[in-house]
Amino acid sequence: NSQVVQDLGEVSMADGQSLVDFVTWAMDTFPADKYVLILSDHGMGWPGGWTDPDPRSTAPAETPLAQVLGDQLYLNELDDALGEIRRRSGIDKFELIGMDACLMAHLEVFDTLAPHARYAVASQETEPALGWAYTGFLQALKDNPDMDGAQLSRLIVDSYIQDDQRIVDDAARADLVGRGSSLDGLFGVFGAPSAEQVAQQMERGVTLSAVDLSAIPEVVASVNNLAVAISGENQKTVAQARSYAQSYTNIFGDSVPASYLDLGNFAELLKQESRSSEVSAAADSVLNSISRAIIAEKHGSKKSGSNGISIYFPNSQLYAAPAAGAQSYTAIANRFATDSLWDDFLAFHYTGRKFSATARDLAVPETGSAVTAPGAGKIQVSPLRVSDTTAAPGRPITLSADVQGENVGYIKLFVGFYDQASNSIFMADTDFLESRDTREIDGVYYPDWGNGDKFTVEFNWEPLMFAIDNGSQSAIAMFSPETYGASAENAVYTVDGIYTYGDGGETRYARLYFTDGVL
Repeated sequence: NSQVVQDLGEVSMADGQSLVDFVTWAMDTFPADKYVLILSDHGMGWPGGWTDPDPRSTAPAETPLAQVLGDQLYLNELDDALGEIRRRSGIDKFELIGMDACLMAHLEVFDTLAPHARYAVASQETEPALGWAYTGFLQALKDNPDMDGAQLSRLIVDSYIQDDQRIVDDAARADLVGRGSSLDGLFGVFGAPSAEQVAQQMERGVTLSAVDLSAIPEVVASVNNLAVAISGENQKTVAQARSYAQSYTNIFGDSVPASYLDLGNFAELLKQESRSSEVSAAADSVLNSISRAIIAEKHGSKKSGSNGISIYFPNSQLYAAPAAGAQSYTAIANRFATDSLWDDFLAFHYTGRKFSATARDLAVPETGSAVTAPGAGKIQVSPLRVSDTTAAPGRPITLSADVQGENVGYIKLFVGFYDQASNSIFMADTDFLESRDTREIDGVYYPDWGNGDKFTVEFNWEPLMFAIDNGSQSAIAMFSPETYGASAENAVYTVDGIYTYGDGGETRYARLYFTDGVL
């Protein structure tokens, strides 16, 4: 219902100059004592976000990642735009910069925002289509315009999902969970859900954190100390902590492990897995600095181990790729790469390039440098042993095998049927196999296969398959596990397929997420 002030025509939201022009116009037109800037669209973490394909930019791509992704508001471009806004407007800092976008609660992002604002709000994980609960926190701001950025930041986090008008309003909620919505699969058979029920369901996979940006330099300094400490550690131990740390949606695809890690959970894992007192002390310093920086934080039950700040830790395959490795990372997350030793540690971890505690140059390994995988190791699995040659529903058998290898991570069971006639394998089932002892850090579970390099895996197997059922039709499907060691009600499974639009025309690849037996 807002009044249109001016029609600018087609303007690129991926152009930093558009941001400069809009914000400086708004400041001139609506002067205030404090300024809040909220950027809402699709986010991608340290690469930035806010894509806009029309009008398409003719500017040359400056990084390998930009050559792949095309035009968007990259993090270094956002840094420049915010600096230009402050220069032209004369303000010292924004009171608050909010990022109503996916995956933006990176240390790389907060370090970029620190010179430009006092507080920031962002999410470590993807955000649901709802976005933020604007009516809730803006009404509170209207009622108390004297509040500062810290108070407003807390309100944004506290009201997220819970106070969203599309949940608390009965008519809007009915539309939200109506036919065709993913929530209809959960509540459709039970009748109209309450606001509390919908909020509880939607909150299970969300994150949101509010940060005091004046504390970010301390977080960066603690990460620098940690980088130096773990450079003296067995890199297999570091790689193991990377593998098990709470991670978030992977923008680089399913063929590589997720690379956006919760910084605090990663530090906790290093403490538990390392025998070094130096590493333990450095990890504690990281955890303490995060605690001082975070002024409000929420995460759902599916995101245990979330502490409010993420960091980029790619595997060797990503690090070796120009679009995801040092060449793009140090250019786009340039301020953080300059301020921190994290890029130096990544270069050491994957290429052996040494660095000092005082290094501040951008760490980009020379072209042709060999990239190794510290966590990789040879694994041997013995032939499968079976307790019987016949299994049936209700008559499980025991399967076992000997596994030999160091640094073994997750082990999965795969069940398939080889069709000789078509020379193909029917993929029937897959799931994690749990170790006898399971370890846990802050709600994140991971396997413990013992101290030796040889162990036996034994488990009961029943020949069952799973299907998707809408009440009238069933379709057998392959359910892939997303979480290890979670309780049955919180375990997440995915099914990949092809989505066909209602008009019967366009199709696209899609993924369904199931929890506790429902979509």
